[in-house]
Amino acid sequence: MTLLDVRDLSKHFPVGGGFFRGSKALVRAVEQVSFTVNEGETLGLVGESGCGKSTLGRTLLRLEEATSGTVRFGDKDVLKASRSELFALRRDMQMVFQDPYSSLNPRLTVGESVAEPLEIHRIGSRRERREMVRELFRKVGLRDEMLDRFPNEFSGGQRQRVGLARALALRPRLIVADEPVSALDVSVQAQVLNLMAALQREFGLTYIFISHDLSVVDYISDRIAVMYLGRIVEIGPRERVFRQTAHPYSRALIASSPIPDPTRRGESSVIRGEIASPLNPPSGCAFNPRCPLATEQCLRERPELLPVLGDASHQTACHHAPR
Repeated sequence: MTLLDVRDLSKHFPVGGGFFRGSKALVRAVEQVSFTVNEGETLGLVGESGCGKSTLGRTLLRLEEATSGTVRFGDKDVLKASRSELFALRRDMQMVFQDPYSSLNPRLTVGESVAEPLEIHRIGSRRERREMVRELFRKVGLRDEMLDRFPNEFSGGQRQRVGLARALALRPRLIVADEPVSALDVSVQAQVLNLMAALQREFGLTYIFISHDLSVVDYISDRIAVMYLGRIVEIGPRERVFRQTAHPYSRALIASSPIPDPTRRGESSVIRGEIASPLNPPSGCAFNPRCPLATEQCLRERPELLPVLGDASHQTACHHAPR
């Protein structure tokens, strides 16, 4: 069952301009992105820094206002929701941020931070909310006596567990996790990922998991979407994207990921050059200045996201992909 349906979503940021400078230029952070997320699955969103994946996650929840497109959550249009409708939607759509320290109020105890959404939505009495927070702490592996401590008294992994508890407080159906383990040590990353997987099974959660770490995305995702310069260039089941990669950018991205096995050598596929500016994206395929397969067609025509080998579950935007 489809929980989230995104169609032609774009987010542009005006820059420059002013009284004596004429019209403003536009940073095309997200450009005509379309995808669906099924209930109970994890969609991994991966790409280089600056590709627009974090902006996409924030726009889905209307933490940033979209420039155009539609976002349907169940039978509700998120982008057209009124203030009261959006307030109600917040119970079903939550976010876990990259930096677990800056996302917590240093003046509140962690127990108060986790209880805050319950208080805003007027759920339970003060005593009942305290008990709910205590139960959430147990779910994420934190002890009861930690409720009255402040964020600076916790490690990075513990603060991210607090962030998960706060996101779970309203029993949401969808959680957008924006680089939730990138600031953590590798051993702590594994603990948080295993915790997220266990919470997903227990609460029936749906995740959009944003990361630049391919090994993390491979571990936790059911499907993967690869972004480049504000657009999705490949999307499909995890096994298909990683084992039958169809887009040159996806292939190079996967090949550049280190493999902890000296007997295995990945395909030599270096991404040359720098990602183009979203202020002035290339014509045709946005990847053409860095692509070893680029032809005249790639310079002229922007490829559409189409099925690979006739499989609608695996799509890529490349003129050279097998159809």
